Amino acid sequence: MKHLFLVVALPLFASGCASTLPEVVASTDHPDNPSALRPVRYQSPIGGYTHRMPVDPKPWRGLNDAQAPKKG
Repeated sequence: MKHLFLVVALPLFASGCASTLPEVVASTDHPDNPSALRPVRYQSPIGGYTHRMPVDPKPWRGLNDAQAPKKG
């Protein structure tokens, strides 16, 4: 059992030690500068709500015939 653990753990440990981190570059052209961001306006979460009441179903045959392509 210990041999299996070593076979799995050793490559994972070695790959973690071998990787190099990217260089950190300080730049003034960062896209998240506060001067480049627009102020956020408040939008009500229920601003676009319209009240709808349930209605009885309409006869489907008339609706289906109205949407069908015309013959001829």
